[in-house]
Amino acid sequence: MRVLLVEDDPRIGADLAIALETVGYRVERCADGEEAWFLGDTEDYDLIVLDLGLPRLDGLTVLKRWRANGREMPVLVLTARGTWSERVEGIDAGADDYLPKPFRMEELVARARALVRRSAGRGSAQQKVGDLSLDANRMTVAVRGLPVAVTALEYRLLAYLVLNRDRVVAPTELLEHLYGDEDSREANALEALVARLRRKLGTGIIGTRRGFGYYLEGAAA
Repeated sequence: MRVLLVEDDPRIGADLAIALETVGYRVERCADGEEAWFLGDTEDYDLIVLDLGLPRLDGLTVLKRWRANGREMPVLVLTARGTWSERVEGIDAGADDYLPKPFRMEELVARARALVRRSAGRGSAQQKVGDLSLDANRMTVAVRGLPVAVTALEYRLLAYLVLNRDRVVAPTELLEHLYGDEDSREANALEALVARLRRKLGTGIIGTRRGFGYYLEGAAA
């Protein structure tokens, strides 16, 4: 999952990035409202974690601009402002959830996971597609009830396919959501990743629609 983290405090931003990356998200960071507005308006993210107290352009204005432009990605607002009226203002501006500072990282991660699931129409952390089962809380994978050991990158690919089970996912989209700027985004890297997963999972799990992309057997076709 691809997450944009907008936080101008370097220490808090680093801690948040580590917490989100530990549970399988690919995190991109920025520290001011102008850059946040541009990225959120031009790039596709599975979730945006947005601090309101930003330089150059405040987070509430950024959020309003995104929604005015029809950007519908889930947004989790972080802020030191804790009054009920300010929370209402954030929700009315288009926030999907609101977390006042200080907070525990475990709560932020739980809320992030819930927002990503709900935005894809998947309410439960335990998802089953055909013979494949995935537990988003434990980051575990099983096939026909038997656990399968996967790497973090392999898990991210499966999680993205599970959340988008109703359609065929193009390789370019998978590359964008799986790899960071410092990582390889070559198509052959994705093909190698899928091949490794197929060896681990067995047949009948990840399907290919030639010329279109990948899907999960028992779901999209």
